[in-house]
Amino acid sequence: MTQKLKDEILELLWSLRERGSKSYSKLIKDINDKNAPEVIIKMEKAGLISVTNDTIELNEKGEIRARDLTRRHRLAERLFHDVLEVSMEESEHTACEVEHILSPEVTDSVCAFLGHPPTCPHGKPIPKGKCCYKYTHDVKPLVIQLKELEVGSQARIVFITFLKDKSTRIEQLVSLGIVPGSIIRLKQKGPPFVLEIDETTLAIDTPIAEDIYVKKI
Repeated sequence: MTQKLKDEILELLWSLRERGSKSYSKLIKDINDKNAPEVIIKMEKAGLISVTNDTIELNEKGEIRARDLTRRHRLAERLFHDVLEVSMEESEHTACEVEHILSPEVTDSVCAFLGHPPTCPHGKPIPKGKCCYKYTHDVKPLVIQLKELEVGSQARIVFITFLKDKSTRIEQLVSLGIVPGSIIRLKQKGPPFVLEIDETTLAIDTPIAEDIYVKKI
């Protein structure tokens, strides 16, 4: 139980930092466990974290563990929600359980299988692993970027990322009917990329095609 609580604290610290907070009191409030203060003291003695007044930060050792836990959790969410089509709530709950037991090798296999997704279903960034920089993995990705789909192939849009000009791209894609769950057929590789959705043919630029991830049908 103590180890699981330690992991939850480390993962929450990572998440809070993404939101610009290093508040000890905020962490305690969000973790909502009466044993948290005592466990935090032990974690500080173990060199995982540092606490100064109301500021709590990850040390190098804690940083590595927090990063790994976050990566496992968010990849698991992608696997359960996008590939196995489990509900968002159940995907989140199951990911919380498996993040503690996935080995580095299995984690990299899942990542490669999903096509090295940049974000989780909630849009939060997934920390990259070594496999993300070395595309020599034996596992063939199930989810790929639209630009990697073969011409003539049909696929379901699994998720869409927006790394730049977020609001503009969302409006543009929604207006074209390009949303997660849509079935598309790639008619031409870009530029431009020509897609067929239902009976509509659309042309999109390469930067947009790079934001769209699909699962071949």
